[in-house]
Amino acid sequence: MAAVLLVEDDANVRAALTRALTQAGHRVAAEPTAMKGLRAVSAQSPDVVILDLGLPDLDGADMLRMLRGVSDVPVIIASARRAESDIIALLNAGADDYVTKPFSAAHLQARISAVLRRRETAIPVDAVLTVGPLSVDPARHTATLDGQELELTRREFSLLAYLARHTGRVVSKQELVEQVWKQPYIGAEATVDVHVSWLRRKLGETAARPRLLRTVRGVGIMMTDEGG
Repeated sequence: MAAVLLVEDDANVRAALTRALTQAGHRVAAEPTAMKGLRAVSAQSPDVVILDLGLPDLDGADMLRMLRGVSDVPVIIASARRAESDIIALLNAGADDYVTKPFSAAHLQARISAVLRRRETAIPVDAVLTVGPLSVDPARHTATLDGQELELTRREFSLLAYLARHTGRVVSKQELVEQVWKQPYIGAEATVDVHVSWLRRKLGETAARPRLLRTVRGVGIMMTDEGG
């Protein structure tokens, strides 16, 4: 689940993809022009950009070059252009993937997941993770909040570190069970709820007054430094 920015001038394609990606659990913003897309990248910091090439104000290739001057957000080109030379040029210009129209929403969703997985694995496993006032050091197995070390159980630390590594992305309870608990999801939802509640207490927050952990009802939990 990710924050997706769709830059597509065709209103029908834009509406269909927005609906399909939203149903898949993503938060989708859509813009019809390159300049509006560039402003949205700056204002919204999306996890991934889906970029059409045939835009009315700028060619998508020009937008990609401008975008790469200010952001390293993953970009998936979605275009009817099939020439190998075009694809190679865009990948060399900084695109992370390229899909040719027509394509299914399921195909695009798979490409989004693959790009995000590559981006996540690019973060060193032992890198210190900083989210606002929170610092998580996986190598030392320590976490501090406002400069004060937190007393966490092994499971609480693993949960906190996983959420911090995926800051800004809604993480489903199923993903937490499978990746943090390393067990099947069936019957384990209450376990996640209990540990999140304990973690909130140690972070000095509640579900009603979140500071770092925001619940997205029916979807999952998101680590954020934007407060409530």
